[in-house]
Amino acid sequence: MVVLSAPLGPAVCANDAKALEFIEEMTTDCDSVQTRVLGEILGRNGDTEYLRQFRLEGATDRDTFKAKVPVVTYEDLQPLIQRIANGDRSPILSSHPISEFLTSSGTSAGERKLMPTIHEELDRRQKLYSLLMPVMNLYVPGMDTGKGLYFLFIKAETRISGLVARPVLTSYYKSEHFKNRPYDPYNVYTSPNEAILCADSYQSMYTQMLCGLIMREEVLRVGAVFASGLLRAIRFLQLNWKELALDISTGNLNPKVTDSAIKDRMGKILEPNPELAEVITKECSKENWERIITRIWPKTKYLDVIVTGAMAQYIPTLEYYSGGLPMACTMYASSECYFGLNLNPMCKPSDVSYTIMPNMAYFEFMPHDADSPATSREAPPHLVDLADVQVGKEYELVITTYAGLCRYRVGDILKVTGFYNSAPQFRFIRRKNVLLSIDSDKTDEAELQNAIENASLLLKEVDTSVVEYTSFADTTTIPGHYVIYWELLVKDPANSPSHEVLNKCCLAMEEKLNSVYRQGRVADHSIAPLEIRIVKNGTFEELMDYAISRGASINQYKVPRCVTFTPIMELLDSRVVSRHFSPAEPFWTPERCHN
Repeated sequence: MVVLSAPLGPAVCANDAKALEFIEEMTTDCDSVQTRVLGEILGRNGDTEYLRQFRLEGATDRDTFKAKVPVVTYEDLQPLIQRIANGDRSPILSSHPISEFLTSSGTSAGERKLMPTIHEELDRRQKLYSLLMPVMNLYVPGMDTGKGLYFLFIKAETRISGLVARPVLTSYYKSEHFKNRPYDPYNVYTSPNEAILCADSYQSMYTQMLCGLIMREEVLRVGAVFASGLLRAIRFLQLNWKELALDISTGNLNPKVTDSAIKDRMGKILEPNPELAEVITKECSKENWERIITRIWPKTKYLDVIVTGAMAQYIPTLEYYSGGLPMACTMYASSECYFGLNLNPMCKPSDVSYTIMPNMAYFEFMPHDADSPATSREAPPHLVDLADVQVGKEYELVITTYAGLCRYRVGDILKVTGFYNSAPQFRFIRRKNVLLSIDSDKTDEAELQNAIENASLLLKEVDTSVVEYTSFADTTTIPGHYVIYWELLVKDPANSPSHEVLNKCCLAMEEKLNSVYRQGRVADHSIAPLEIRIVKNGTFEELMDYAISRGASINQYKVPRCVTFTPIMELLDSRVVSRHFSPAEPFWTPERCHN
């Protein structure tokens, strides 16, 4: 059944009207847009090395494409991507020159995935960004009367055979599209570009927070990319408010901020304001930080953060700090492609659905059944087109992009919630196979197992082994951290592992986790040290008994490698005999090793 959404309301200005008309145009007959997009992609990339092997012979129609081109994963494309990384500039995946690599937070063999992209993709992303504020203006009037306090950061980048490799948002913030964006009264930030583009995370955060405090009466919305990032900013304020207030009181910038571009810019912004410093001191010195966002920035109308998927775990904390302000999830995007936007951005986080914009790429959907085995290459799955998905069903997203990805499995599981005109709307359910996530990190079961095996080498020296384990992402502290529960078999009680050895086990696990995790620990400080909690012998048998008492089959019971159910976590914590933390940071460098 097709569920039609109510039409978008009247635009508040001429520019908004054009944006809303574009949304209507793209969603009214999304299937014809998809036909055109696929034709453009195949017409352009048909002579690439990748597509030539499937003998399309100039065909750009959907049936030929589906019959001849296989569905692939990153691992299937990795040899071709590696050739590009090694300097091969022939048209392998794209007929247009590869402009850079976008580093995906998805992982492969402990490294970020490299996504080759082309320059015009920036135009497509910018087009989607330009639609966000016109939609928001339908729900929140008066956004042109103030500013947005957004905590935006660049991350480490490197060069591979002459091409830069960096996360997609770093690419966008460093682009001329962002740095020289046209003035738009609805989309003005308190953070100067110099602060956003500073690679030192402390100086960047300090300056952005300082500017946000100076302009506190102008701030109408507060945001970061992820919920975890906004909470880190609040934690930063808790730790640094005295220095920030001193800067505001005296008009002198903290000497720890040494970046010359920031210092020059702040010389034009920072002036002595003892009255403002007194207000900040009064609020931040209170023990209770409930509603601190609206106490410091009293005109804030909403938070602009992603709180879907793994970020949903942060919602209660954000509600505490904001006094229950609405949380707007405005768009859905990844390194591989930008997908769509939320046409009802002020809805509850649990109701967030994204409308796929059919001009961004060619989209297909693999029906998802969590209980069925993985589809083999010998028996290709039947993929459903964008216009043909069914409300209530779950699918894995498959994309074909202008930059050269063809029938590529993104790994996102989506559920169809309805339609806007003929364009389906999706709720993000989860990343496929992701077990643990604190920030942009994604750790799967195989990685966790590998990390535990590495730590177990230290236990062998004292004749001890890990009998069972499970884990959870603890977000009650800022930043959050991984917690691993271990039940040990100590063969010689007189020689059991010491506190120091178990601490080292934490670090040994971290050394085997992927580079995105390690960057979060070392460079971004978005993840706190890993913790191992040792539980009493017999604890995991109790866990099984509990599961069986709730209806699990004793024959099919498997220890969950990640737990989120409160009674289970309470049971585990009641059996903890010791707690251990990583004593140092794991090794991480932005440089990549290549064959």
